[in-house]
Amino acid sequence: MKNLLIILGVLVVGIPLLGWIGLQIRPKAFDPVPVQGQVTQTMPLPEGLPAPVERFYRTVYGEEIPVIESAVVSGRAELRFMGITFPSRFRFTHVTGQDYRHYIEATIFGFPLMKVNEHYLDGHSRLALPFGVVENEPKIDQAANLGLWGEGFWFPAIYITDSRVRWAAIDDTSARMYVPFGEGEDEFVVTFDSETDLIISLDAMRYKEVTDEAKTPWHNEALYWAELDGGFLPTTGTVTWMDEGSPWATFIVEEVVYNANVSDYVRATGP
Repeated sequence: MKNLLIILGVLVVGIPLLGWIGLQIRPKAFDPVPVQGQVTQTMPLPEGLPAPVERFYRTVYGEEIPVIESAVVSGRAELRFMGITFPSRFRFTHVTGQDYRHYIEATIFGFPLMKVNEHYLDGHSRLALPFGVVENEPKIDQAANLGLWGEGFWFPAIYITDSRVRWAAIDDTSARMYVPFGEGEDEFVVTFDSETDLIISLDAMRYKEVTDEAKTPWHNEALYWAELDGGFLPTTGTVTWMDEGSPWATFIVEEVVYNANVSDYVRATGP
């Protein structure tokens, strides 16, 4: 009996400890993106933008704004699922302003424990999870569309090169950004740093679950801006459902490929 109690004690202490150790190990980065970027064209900075928006674009791009038609963003992350924060790696593929594909691996000991394949194509979302598939849900389509545009802060030129996006002034450090959604629009409040003129955050009202009757405040925050692969972008950022009070996701961008032909890649699965 004494030996049995010792064994049980070791298991009670050892299994959680082993799990904790496994969650401290970061996965290796994905292999390089299997598509090649192309030369980026530019367009002049348009007139009539709200003051903080104009300052932002002059700071990041100057007078000529790159026309980014696609982007593949890869990196590593910390993602909280069911109260547990997993080291993860991600690759997000965008046909900017139109479609995206998300591929995520949540890991333990550096190995995939859960794989997520999500597509937002032709205005409809399909989320393939280990425990089922979510699709044909208008509320999830709304959430995915906000994700499509929210992730644009990794390639923010699209917020003025896409003629469907419009801006409205709020004050000297914030502006309202309207983005297309179906036959109508959705909106973000974009906040800018008064000293650097860079984007601090994008906030919107987004459906969190299929069963939700009301939308939840959704907060995207840029923690650190840096030059990477020919762009200047928030290489570290967080995403927070404001009813939870703390970020459920922290993304660290490590590779970006712009203007590659992703017409097939955006509809694929896996990395």
